[in-house]
Amino acid sequence: MKYKISIFFTIGLVLYLIDTGLNSYNDKEIYISDQEIISLINAWKSQVGRNPNDDEIARIINNLVEEEILYREALLLGLDAEDKIIKRRLAQKISFLKQESIANNFSNEEIKKYFTNNKDKYYIDTKYTFTHYFFSYENNSKDRSEDSYQGLTNKLPVNSDVFFLGKNFVDMSKQDIENDFGNNFSSHFDNIELNNWIAPIESAFGHHIIFVSKRVDGYYPDISSVLKQVEVDLLQSKRDKAIKKFIDEIKINYKVFINPELKI
Repeated sequence: MKYKISIFFTIGLVLYLIDTGLNSYNDKEIYISDQEIISLINAWKSQVGRNPNDDEIARIINNLVEEEILYREALLLGLDAEDKIIKRRLAQKISFLKQESIANNFSNEEIKKYFTNNKDKYYIDTKYTFTHYFFSYENNSKDRSEDSYQGLTNKLPVNSDVFFLGKNFVDMSKQDIENDFGNNFSSHFDNIELNNWIAPIESAFGHHIIFVSKRVDGYYPDISSVLKQVEVDLLQSKRDKAIKKFIDEIKINYKVFINPELKI
């Protein structure tokens, strides 16, 4: 009987020592590393443009300590539970860590291959330079624009309205035009005649008479002119693939339960 008691005592003592070792962390003790302070000082310097003085360094460290205290108190209160912002931030952080592990020293062959496979991404759109007369919906736009268009052939003055983005537009892509005028306005530029006033075209704001003075056809650029952007895109592509690979590998360790009766 005594032998059994001693065994239970020994097991209990071992469990106590293990528990003590695992929980030796004191949540009331804060250790600030040199690297953490240096990192904050460097961040402060990059924002302000000079080295902080002694008082400013003291405030930087004090703010760090206060932030750590508030963080720990929030954890004690369980404020991190079910917090979407915290979850999203932590998910972003681990994503950044995985992305930063991707080397960015690509070979010329790798860059050229990526550029060739994604050439449409670097296509330079056709650009248009034009001027216009604007007639607002609020001021009988259709009839006034048609009358003014007829008057232009006889070199009569045009009594138009003020367009909030101006009268003249230079080197605008179709997407730029659509963003500014809306309502499929840019589709009228596909086969537009240069150096002639074009019959009233409707936009999201009213009607317009336009005069296109220049058209520069779209083209695929040489890789040398977009090399930096290609390298940035290639790096991001590799990072995205690394994150997907990481998620796919760890997904199998999780089980997801969703209420089958949930109605949305």
